[in-house]
Amino acid sequence: MPIISFANPKGGAGKTTSALLLAGELAAKGARVTIIDADPERWISQWAKLPGKPATIDIIADVSEDTIVDHIESAAKKAQFVIVDLEGTASLMVANAIGMSDLVLIPTQGASMDAKGAAKTIKLIRNQERMARRTIAHSVLLTRTSAAVASRALRNVRDQLDKAGIDVLTTSIVERAAYRDIFDYGGLLSDLTPDQVSNVEKARENARAFAGEVIGRLKSAAAAPKVA
Repeated sequence: MPIISFANPKGGAGKTTSALLLAGELAAKGARVTIIDADPERWISQWAKLPGKPATIDIIADVSEDTIVDHIESAAKKAQFVIVDLEGTASLMVANAIGMSDLVLIPTQGASMDAKGAAKTIKLIRNQERMARRTIAHSVLLTRTSAAVASRALRNVRDQLDKAGIDVLTTSIVERAAYRDIFDYGGLLSDLTPDQVSNVEKARENARAFAGEVIGRLKSAAAAPKVA
């Protein structure tokens, strides 16, 4: 089953929010999803203790450099999708997860520090490709963007990525109150109502578009040649 890792050594890039949004959209369509919570803050594990976690989402939180490969391998035998929320460092754990991934998503805010973190992640992916002698599909995911207007810093980051020939998802994760609320109150976006949070339908549309594009990248990766 597809293994999707979220990686960027820059903390606060939006890895956990993006990982949970993707898991929620897949689960809402009836898929069995396992999230491997390898972030030391364990935000997804804390979310799972709140009301509303679907039975189709399983969480694995006791993860270390020594066990992550076993956890990913075991989860892939049971779940339709395995999502790995990685720690914000360039560690052996991160390298091992990347090496097992069908798709690596690199959440990146529109700032130069995040872009540098993305560059480090891409270098790590290239190294893993050389070691495994296979191509590892990867894309940058722009996060916490404004729904109204793109900042000059964001435009600059996107321009740098385009010039470097780095694939960037068309859909970005827009800054929405609904994304924060699911970590505060539990459940999925589909559980929130307009009287609880503003622009919830816009948040749902954004998450659906993101998940749809990820599925498209997975299909493209599956059809592409595997040799790096």
